[in-house]
Amino acid sequence: MSRRHSLLARLLTMSVVVAGCSIGATAWLAAQSTSGAINQEIGESLATDAKIYDALLGYAAAHPQWTGVQDVVADLSERTGRRITLTTAARAPLADSGDPHDTPLPQTPSAVVDPLSVDPVLKPGASDSGIDPRAVGPYQLTAAERGELADAAHRQVSCLQRIGADGRIVELPNGRSTVEITSDGQQGVLKSAVPEQEPNAEPAEAAPEKRPNAVPETSSRAAAPGDLCAPPPLITETERRANTELLTLVNACLARQGVVQLPTEAAEATWPNGLRTAPENQHCVDAGRREQLGGYVSPAAQLFITKPGGDQAATDLSTVGVSRIAWTALAVLVVTVGLTAMAASRLVRPIDAITAAARRMGSGDRSARVRTSARGEIGELAATFNAMSEQIERTEQQRKTMVSDIAHELRTPLVNVRGWLEATQDGVATLDEPLVASLLEETLLLQHLVDDLQDLALADAGNLHVHPEPVHLGALLEQVAAAHRSRAEADGVELTAIVDGDPDLSADPTRLRQALGNLVSNALRHTPAGGRVEVRARQVADEVLIEVGDTGIGIDAEALPHVFDRFWRAEKSRGRRGGGSGLGLAITHHLVDAHGGRIEVRSTVGVGTTFTIHLPANQSTVDRADRGINP
Repeated sequence: MSRRHSLLARLLTMSVVVAGCSIGATAWLAAQSTSGAINQEIGESLATDAKIYDALLGYAAAHPQWTGVQDVVADLSERTGRRITLTTAARAPLADSGDPHDTPLPQTPSAVVDPLSVDPVLKPGASDSGIDPRAVGPYQLTAAERGELADAAHRQVSCLQRIGADGRIVELPNGRSTVEITSDGQQGVLKSAVPEQEPNAEPAEAAPEKRPNAVPETSSRAAAPGDLCAPPPLITETERRANTELLTLVNACLARQGVVQLPTEAAEATWPNGLRTAPENQHCVDAGRREQLGGYVSPAAQLFITKPGGDQAATDLSTVGVSRIAWTALAVLVVTVGLTAMAASRLVRPIDAITAAARRMGSGDRSARVRTSARGEIGELAATFNAMSEQIERTEQQRKTMVSDIAHELRTPLVNVRGWLEATQDGVATLDEPLVASLLEETLLLQHLVDDLQDLALADAGNLHVHPEPVHLGALLEQVAAAHRSRAEADGVELTAIVDGDPDLSADPTRLRQALGNLVSNALRHTPAGGRVEVRARQVADEVLIEVGDTGIGIDAEALPHVFDRFWRAEKSRGRRGGGSGLGLAITHHLVDAHGGRIEVRSTVGVGTTFTIHLPANQSTVDRADRGINP
């Protein structure tokens, strides 16, 4: 029979197609949904940070000191839900919306707030000079000058309206009122050529001899409305003095560079940007402006933007693309059902006998055998089924043992990882380096358990391995306690880890941690709320003693000799509220034995239970490393 048309080839092809479609659709949806949610979260975070940065930058541009910024920081924190902290370059606090219980600030600030050196990332519209346009310093007009310019601007707007045009009054950061023409008149005049200026933006550059809102005259068109209505006064006394001061600083810099200085007429410009020089010498103008503004703006400060309490909130991806995922899953399901139904319709007759035998075996009849004269693949399947049924009875107990081991040993670390991740997502815990290390340890433990649980379940196989190495017992006990602390807190049980001195121990840290984790898990399971579980280690002569004691319900004296038996549970004296499989203590016994040690238990009903592990201080099982033992 051609293998190309065999049942195996057809089923394999169908499986590959269905699996490929499922994996491809799932991967594509996961990538699209996750990247979209992350990009949205990053965009919102950057927008919030930019808003905070701009507000503080505006405050620094208008105040010579940071005194009084605490109210601004508190208001921004309340509106954005962020913790905002300002410090000096030496990290001396200037303002903080947090409280003493918040975590320490990170090493690197989110930004440096300096109106004389604007961050182009958080403020993309910053000028080439890097100076915030709100930093006006000596260009700040007096009240009288502001009033005079405002009256002139209103007169110009009224004039424009009379000739059928319109305009709006824009107040520049230093208080100067200017008029922007917003519409043409009915007499066919063209729009003003004055560029629009936002209140917080720098004015358009103007030559020293031109007014900022002057309209270039051309002979090819009618007069613009701005030419018919007088604009506000050209320059005020305050601006003239500030320009003269700035011109002096700029010319001093240019003289040091040996280049031509700016003419005196440059002092007639109404804004610092009116002072222009060759591009290669523009740094002198920028340096002069910074020197002039130095006493009018707040000194540079470090800005830290974090979550309240230091928590790092994770992006919620649980509801991303639900409709797309649902429709794709439905489509894959339809394809799968269709292909399966087609294949099943062609196989139903020859496999009826096998199905009947399988039902008998599923009902508990381990003697079920297939009687069929079919040949080829169906005949091979029947023969394999018969061979399988002969093996099932012998391997049934082994299978149950393995399943129980896996269920027991994987439950605890998985619950720990899930608990910490949910606590982090809910903001109860912080995803810091110690927690990440703890979760990584739980993951590595799962990997080792998956590799070794089958051999561990078959106790007579002798395939339990240890890999001794120097162990820092204090750190190991703390890791075990940290992995179970969330469960202890949830149950209202106090969990502590104490090490007397620095015991000298060589052991397999993963295996030892697994054994202690089983003991701590059992102790927590059988300790009521308000109780205490203590993990203590000390060195006595040539032995290292590790004790796991609890103030739980205790174990009957009659049951103590059986606590290390497989599948044993003291159901009468110890409740099954924790759902243990009865394998944890048996596995712990084998793990301790693998290290050349021994384990003891003493218990008093109603008082508590203490398990004591005795390990050689100078490991005598080093020469047994990487060698299996018989439990």
